[in-house]
Amino acid sequence: MPPTDASTDTGAGPAPQPGGGVEDTLDLRLPEELLALFRKNEMPVEPHRPAGEEDSSGDLLDNLADWAPVTTSVGLFQLVPVRIDRDLSLLTRWMNDPAVAAFWELAGPESVTAAHLRAQLDGDGRSIPCLGLLDGTPMSYFEIYRADLDPLARHYPARPHDTGIHLLIGGVADRGRGIGSTVLKAAADLVLESRSRCARVIAEPDLRNTPSVSAFLSAGFRFFAEVDLPDKRAALMVRDRVLRNLL
Repeated sequence: MPPTDASTDTGAGPAPQPGGGVEDTLDLRLPEELLALFRKNEMPVEPHRPAGEEDSSGDLLDNLADWAPVTTSVGLFQLVPVRIDRDLSLLTRWMNDPAVAAFWELAGPESVTAAHLRAQLDGDGRSIPCLGLLDGTPMSYFEIYRADLDPLARHYPARPHDTGIHLLIGGVADRGRGIGSTVLKAAADLVLESRSRCARVIAEPDLRNTPSVSAFLSAGFRFFAEVDLPDKRAALMVRDRVLRNLL
């Protein structure tokens, strides 16, 4: 699990309410009649396979590099896997921004950022670092990861193919205007559209990072519980496939 999660965009959304356990809130049941209405216009989801059992290609995140860009209210958004030779200087600069460093804790020389990226790039593909491009310009950093194969799964009732998101907004000019919430929603919907076996997108921003929590709420995630992770107390957030056209 990457060290922290932080979106530095301020979104308009209700603050999470503390209290309540993960088990009795994460699997909240809705009336079957209501769920049927939600499913009516949804693409079918393939039956879940056991965690770790993948397509013959062995790709744990369904060829993320090939995911198409999507049009949003703020421009054309695309996730592009990081290349260290191309992106290290930019990402190091973002990681040394005090607003980012306070939660990601990766401030320092390029070697610090490079080590964080290589840990993912040299792994088995369960976490992919990406640039978020808006109209072709890098403006955010995402980590798309298999939450069900991550240490995070020990802290909540994970389901096969749960997919997690970490996010930071790089440019100061893109913060505080709702842009972060817009691209976050676009990224979560890309996951659901591109990964047919994934029914939920998971996030666990630091509970102290109010702008990040608000951005996830504004992007259609729901707050379920506070969870104690090794490096932080987090707000467990979920964006459900079945509800994504309503939230």
